[in-house]
Amino acid sequence: MADPSLNAEEKRMPNGDSKADFDVEEGLVYDEGGPVEFAEKAELRRGLQQRHIQMISLAGAIGTGLFLGSGKAIVRGGPLGALLGYLFVGILVVAPVFSIAEMSALVPLSGGIIRHAEYFFDPAMSFANGWNQVYSQMVSLPAEIVAAAVIVNFWNDSISNAVWITIFGLLLLASNIFLVKIYGELEFGFATLKILLVIGLNLMALVLVCGGGPNDKVYGFQYWSNPGPFVQYLDIPGPLGRFLGFWATFNNAVYAYSGVQNISCAAAETHNPRRNIPIAAKRIFWRVAIFYVISIFFVGMLVPSNDADLLSGGAGAAQSPVVLAATNAGVKVVPHIINFVVLTSAWSAGNSGLLTGSRILYGLALEGRAPKAFTRVSRFGIPWVSVLFLCLWVCLGYMSLSDNASTVFSWLQDLVSFSALVDWTIICLVYLRFYYACKKQGISRDRLPWKAPFQPYAAWIGAFAFVLLLLTGGYKTFIHGHWDDETFVSSYINIPIIFALYFGYKLVTNSKIVSLQDVPGLRYLEIAEKYPEAPPKPKTGIRRFNILWS
Repeated sequence: MADPSLNAEEKRMPNGDSKADFDVEEGLVYDEGGPVEFAEKAELRRGLQQRHIQMISLAGAIGTGLFLGSGKAIVRGGPLGALLGYLFVGILVVAPVFSIAEMSALVPLSGGIIRHAEYFFDPAMSFANGWNQVYSQMVSLPAEIVAAAVIVNFWNDSISNAVWITIFGLLLLASNIFLVKIYGELEFGFATLKILLVIGLNLMALVLVCGGGPNDKVYGFQYWSNPGPFVQYLDIPGPLGRFLGFWATFNNAVYAYSGVQNISCAAAETHNPRRNIPIAAKRIFWRVAIFYVISIFFVGMLVPSNDADLLSGGAGAAQSPVVLAATNAGVKVVPHIINFVVLTSAWSAGNSGLLTGSRILYGLALEGRAPKAFTRVSRFGIPWVSVLFLCLWVCLGYMSLSDNASTVFSWLQDLVSFSALVDWTIICLVYLRFYYACKKQGISRDRLPWKAPFQPYAAWIGAFAFVLLLLTGGYKTFIHGHWDDETFVSSYINIPIIFALYFGYKLVTNSKIVSLQDVPGLRYLEIAEKYPEAPPKPKTGIRRFNILWS
């Protein structure tokens, strides 16, 4: 099994830089900024500053899942069902985020969990989940681009969506093919816009609910009374129909939160990852509470679950529930502002997915799990072959031209959701393996760069819950009269894929599960202790009041 700190392929001089100094015995590389524990961190430019990683983690998951997909959640589960669905899934995702952050603080490698699975669990698990995540990004990129193209129809539906898909796809390529710092600055700006939008929307919603809108209508909880807090999903009467509607919102919530665990995928390009990644992880609760739960709560008060535009397709319509809320309240200009920021959010989510997918593919190639060509890095420090490969899959978005856009968006959304459940489950399983390996080897968690709270209980609960959601996600197809081939395939195709990848790799390579005694936790702990990161600079002046990324 390869050791990332001793990988001969990674010891080469990065991009001909004569200022790098290599320690072959330790497998480490030094640059002008100090020691870099793993040689690949000299190959990839560390262009993501603390403010980048904090803001990206703070708002990176805010995209079509909140602004568009939430409409379908309200239709399926009603205002209370959607609220509870997003709340429960939001609490559950704390488990994989804390788990990956603790492991990444110790071993900050590009590719995130696929690299940790290699050393803490089984090379076959690294291969299987790595390609599962590449596949996820292959379908999430066109999903976000299709959503962006549909949003543009709010202003102009005379131009073919093919034009907008092409334009947004080329913009994705341009923002990822050059310096990672350009990506960081773009995402920083978009994240700021999204945060301001969510805060502004919640304030606007509060005013409208209390009757401060142009139509002087007091909304209150009227839509919780009529048509009701829950929906009789699939026209099934009684508590069972309401429960099934609530359960159906989980798929939308999973899609909304998918990607929140990717704060560590660009660890090799992040300054001081042992400090910044845990900080980002610890703020997930506030992201969930402020950006999702409160927003869903207000939207459910302003848009009835039987609204004609939501029932017509929700995500496929050229309006989101937040736009509908402002339009129904008689607000004239705000819907245009909302739609613009929602448009940037959809493109930003695709931008983030391209960075994540390309680094996962790069990490797979470094471990010999993907063609070596994907390890090629440009003079800007970008794995350009990986970026180009994933950009090609944006072409799947053209499927929406021959079908209803909402149908294509829904199909791609389901594929991404269930892939995310597989990833979250594997993160929890790999962490549990790491946790019990440290326990068996007598390594105190107090020595780790960061010790996540609620462990190992959070990982156990997360693993069980995500498996349950994975198995029941397509339950609608098993109810008499509701069978749908596309829904069944998109709901369950990930299960045979992940097992085929895992056992197929084991069959070909005869790989073994790493024993608890052989997990190299102590090796990486010694590296972290020998080469500690510089302490953070004390905050002075107005910076002391910065609560977003400081």
